[in-house]
Amino acid sequence: MLTPSVFCVSFKIMETQASTERRNSGPYVVIECPEKIPCDPCVDACPNNAISMPGSIIELPQIDYEKCTGCLVCIPRCPGLAIFVVDETPEDHSIVYIPYEFLPRPKKGDTAKGLDREGKERCEVKITRVIDAKKFDRCAIVGFSAPKELAHEIRGIRLCE
Repeated sequence: MLTPSVFCVSFKIMETQASTERRNSGPYVVIECPEKIPCDPCVDACPNNAISMPGSIIELPQIDYEKCTGCLVCIPRCPGLAIFVVDETPEDHSIVYIPYEFLPRPKKGDTAKGLDREGKERCEVKITRVIDAKKFDRCAIVGFSAPKELAHEIRGIRLCE
């Protein structure tokens, strides 16, 4: 059985980004779709209607940060694994939540290597939360603490042996 422990995704910077005020008020979603394709599960996943695709289904999603609560529900619904949630409110670090489909699952308290979008090790991270619900169809949500300056760079983890 293969058990890869690295997750990376190519990305495209979204046109809408959270304001500094919004980033300081609580967790918020970051969507990094790699290309325009007919895909919209994130729109239906959001209980607050914060994600939309104006125009057509092939457009990139747009986020209304006034409606987004950073609830994490959209993360496992993205088939492209391109949705993340970032919480910059802790004083000395940020918490990043990523989709995670590999086995074994990390556990709260584990240490891992934080990887950038190209799979390069950037820092050590500590797993703060793992949500592995059946309703997420084998896609767990893993939260980890990361240095504030890397919160928008770290998009994957490599479990430490």
